[in-house]
Amino acid sequence: MRDVIYVTKVNEVYMRVSTEPSVAQEIADLFSFMSPNAKFDPRVRNKMWDGRIRLFSTITGLLYIGLLDRLKQFALLRGYDVEVDFTVEENQQPQISTTVKEPRPYQSDAVRVAVERTRGVFLSPTSSGKSMIIYLLAQHYNQHKKLIIVPRVGLALQLRADFEEYAGKALDIHCITAGVDKQTDSPIVISTWQSIYKMPKQWFQQFGVVIGDEVHEFEAKSLRSIMEKLVDTKYRFGFTGTLKGTLTNEVTLEGLFGSIHTVTTMSELQENNYVAQLKIKCIVLKYPQDVAKDVIKYKYPQEAKYINDYRPRNNFIAKLAVSCEKNALVLFRNIDHGKLLYDKIKSYSVFERDVYLIYGGVDVEDREEIRKLLDTKSNAILVASYGTFSTGVNVPNLHHVILGSPSKSRVKVLQSIGRGLRLHNEKDYLTVYDIADDIRYKGKSNFTLQHFAERIDIYNNEGFVYRIYNTEI
Repeated sequence: MRDVIYVTKVNEVYMRVSTEPSVAQEIADLFSFMSPNAKFDPRVRNKMWDGRIRLFSTITGLLYIGLLDRLKQFALLRGYDVEVDFTVEENQQPQISTTVKEPRPYQSDAVRVAVERTRGVFLSPTSSGKSMIIYLLAQHYNQHKKLIIVPRVGLALQLRADFEEYAGKALDIHCITAGVDKQTDSPIVISTWQSIYKMPKQWFQQFGVVIGDEVHEFEAKSLRSIMEKLVDTKYRFGFTGTLKGTLTNEVTLEGLFGSIHTVTTMSELQENNYVAQLKIKCIVLKYPQDVAKDVIKYKYPQEAKYINDYRPRNNFIAKLAVSCEKNALVLFRNIDHGKLLYDKIKSYSVFERDVYLIYGGVDVEDREEIRKLLDTKSNAILVASYGTFSTGVNVPNLHHVILGSPSKSRVKVLQSIGRGLRLHNEKDYLTVYDIADDIRYKGKSNFTLQHFAERIDIYNNEGFVYRIYNTEI
């Protein structure tokens, strides 16, 4: 006789799974994974916790309802039967409102899938226009109050601006950031997750739709806190450009929002001329051996600091930025390094070329103003931190991106490249300059050169065309 897994619906967050204890333990193992920071957790070091996060409890039988499809797949593979006493509703065809900007076919298809399924994680690469899909969903669910969650203040403001551009008019949208009143009658509320994750469950009862934008940047514990409070929110959608290297585990995202749907791919965007063509120039800076002899002994933080302070490297980047015709973006990680690059670029600039600096200490409204200014400029240079400008910022009139600080993060690298892929009538292609540092000594490779090798793997996996140039400094 085959074992049976019985599934009942608890609310819009959880379902209850009942089955034999041995099968329940298999389910618990299936929906568990190592915490990404487990090795740093004192509870793990003190053997008080094994470091695993478990989404299914064998005691309560509770499991995120978004994992129903995965549970069914598991049962099929193991030869178990599944009896579900509720129906996952398929909604009517979406009513796509006429906008100033006509949606692309894959955007309309994504809305159709979202409305039919009522929930899901939608995977769509940078520059694919996720904000248009979110806008169309907000328009479709106009009878419900909507909560749109973003990872940063700048994205909240830009998303509101995008909505008003699509609608061709001002809209009743309330943006919640630090210090802003959280009580509003506006039908659309856009908030950073940091501003609301401590709000009580009662506050979340007003929302019939929840949408997460750039969910790969959400801190897992806080996202779970928010989504678990939305017990009556039936329509829930998450959007991201990647599911690799996310701060929240992929299975958790699927459990909170629903099954994963791929909207489009970067290759499809390029084939259909929805994004600019891409050229990646990898410039490997070869350091003198007397420098390498000392630096090769450093740990990564020391090496990174040395690279940021190394005058020949900063001079090279500054001259490269100034040599770029039309608008250029220089990305950095450390604030002091960014300010140093900004000063050098200004000193090398001639003919009163506009140079701007954006980092966390720059007021959000000022950042938005600079972003808008760039679209009107033809020969400006923006020096910006990865944290403020690598994700979600829309600057179509951008022709060059210089990766001024080393990184091996797949998310950060792809999002940084995406800043310049949006189409513009003055742009045929985007040129990305990947600055790498060769500080090898006697056959031993330095940390940041190893990170460069990992970026090359990313380019190969994405099918990006690149060339490597070696330069001594």
